[in-house]
Amino acid sequence: MTMTPLLPNPADPRLSRAVEGIDENGQSKSISVIEERPLTIYLNSQEIVTAMTIGDHPEYLALGFLLNQGMLKASDQVTGIDFDEELEVVVVRTAGVTDVESKLEKKTRTSGCAVGTVFGDMMAGLEGLSLPDTPVHTSTFYDLSFQINHTPSLYMETGAIHGTALCQGREVLAYMEDVGRHNAVDKIAGWMHLNNVPAADKILYTTGRLTSEMVIKTSLMGIPTLISRSGFTAWGVDIAQQVGLTLIGRMRGKKFICLSGQHRLVFDQDLSQIPDDNKKMQRKGARND
Repeated sequence: MTMTPLLPNPADPRLSRAVEGIDENGQSKSISVIEERPLTIYLNSQEIVTAMTIGDHPEYLALGFLLNQGMLKASDQVTGIDFDEELEVVVVRTAGVTDVESKLEKKTRTSGCAVGTVFGDMMAGLEGLSLPDTPVHTSTFYDLSFQINHTPSLYMETGAIHGTALCQGREVLAYMEDVGRHNAVDKIAGWMHLNNVPAADKILYTTGRLTSEMVIKTSLMGIPTLISRSGFTAWGVDIAQQVGLTLIGRMRGKKFICLSGQHRLVFDQDLSQIPDDNKKMQRKGARND
């Protein structure tokens, strides 16, 4: 696959603004803070949810959210995605009628930031799920971590944001950021769907915690490997083991821990060639959970 990678645009003036304050010495200081705005998602004529988001790629976010919640199937024909910036509304339109009312009745609240809304029947989508056994080389983990840590991003400018990258081998295909890690994953899902990007040989790299919803969404997207420099939740690990997802966390310096799907790992990295924890790089690249 040859395509221009989709990367963060920290220079976009819509996504952050300057705020004046004082520092620890009592001196005036201006810093850049991330914008946060509501986005109401409709599926045809049905209002689904209002998500708090930074406002970029609303079409990808809306489509990915509906796919990851099981409200849309990959086979459903999407006839249009309309975004009204003034009303802060995005409408995903389909050729056929969808039944979302029963799903809305099952709505629950999860541990995620911003739109941490998950519907009860997401777990049903995991029944009988079989993820591809695509081998993954440990050397790629270190290459990807370095690339993502050194990619210009909104986090570097503002903090208070999560990032998720879709990768193929050592290549970053799409890197999304948002105030909620689930939003960033949904943007990736929407981008993949609209660009017909297959999932079987992909890696998802996230800066956030490896929670149950992150594991469920990655699995339902058909991506066999999920990596984070952050930690795990027990239920996230349980679900990953159930579906055979390769789940790797605490990826810092030379270190990582794999708690599920170890059969895909090919240990080809000479660890003597990886520097010990580069504290300066970690401080620069670390994300908030």
